[in-house]
Amino acid sequence: MAFIKINKQNFYHNLNQIALQTGSVDKIAIVLKDNAYGHGLELMGRLASEFGIKHAVVRKIIEAELIKPLFETVLVLGDSIIKDEVYSFAINTLEDIKQAQKGARVELKVDTGMHRNGIALDELDEALGLIKEQGLNLVGIMTHFRSADELSSALFWQQKQFEIVKQTVKQAGFTELRVHSHNTAAILRSKSFDEDLVRVGIGVYGYNELPHSFDKVVLHPVMSLHAKKVSSRVLKAGERIGYGGDFIATDKMTVSTYDLGYGDGWCRGDSAQPYVTSEGLPVLGRVSMDFISLESEQEEVCIMNDAQKAAKQLGTISYEVTTSLSVDIPKEVI
Repeated sequence: MAFIKINKQNFYHNLNQIALQTGSVDKIAIVLKDNAYGHGLELMGRLASEFGIKHAVVRKIIEAELIKPLFETVLVLGDSIIKDEVYSFAINTLEDIKQAQKGARVELKVDTGMHRNGIALDELDEALGLIKEQGLNLVGIMTHFRSADELSSALFWQQKQFEIVKQTVKQAGFTELRVHSHNTAAILRSKSFDEDLVRVGIGVYGYNELPHSFDKVVLHPVMSLHAKKVSSRVLKAGERIGYGGDFIATDKMTVSTYDLGYGDGWCRGDSAQPYVTSEGLPVLGRVSMDFISLESEQEEVCIMNDAQKAAKQLGTISYEVTTSLSVDIPKEVI
């Protein structure tokens, strides 16, 4: 079966780069949602914990349960809000507050301009009042930036909105809260980080998506994707490969089938513009559910060692390339 290699040295390099931006490892909250962006939830949680990371962010309680012993705090972004000593829960709506279990640790997410999730600014006073009425333990306030990876004024506008939020929360009598707004893009372009936490996802996995106009923090991809040979055959000129026979051999060639396909989460792509592996081998014909064909006799081939470069070929982004990969693909740490 296809397999993934996780480069521990690259992972720790990336965490070090983020720590240099925040000023402290203690301020890093690693985002492990969606199977740690395809890298393996429990595996990356363990490696992060061994590095000294104390805080994690996930999407659901079922994810949090798998990594709970590894971290001091786990922020759950979207699930039923229950009372727990380790978990805190993002509040996205007024209804979340009303349905939350009394005594639960919550973090108020305020919509400062992304307009996806979070309490609207004109609902903030009502939300704070409801939190008191419901007996919830407010431990943090947060927001999310919509354009931190773009050269525009949107980031600064949202930061000003968030300053208003912080003042409002303070005036309402809430103190000793952890404050966090920065994602990977925001922390990589930050010159003076003064918040309590950064929620960093794609950056720790090795990808800096900022345009070249920003100072470049060098990160290294943590994941490489490999496939194993299933069979080989010699084709004559004119013979076709795969569904639809999209690829036609122009000369005698040795072709091998490898155990990776869209059933494993690899993008099917366009056979007219074939994906070229990190070893320079074009995929021949259409990607099948479980297989691809390459002109190679190697027992193993590296399909991808940089999701950002792969994404450019596939017309998407590094996030989609990594998170699409099946959780069942075996992983090994190197």
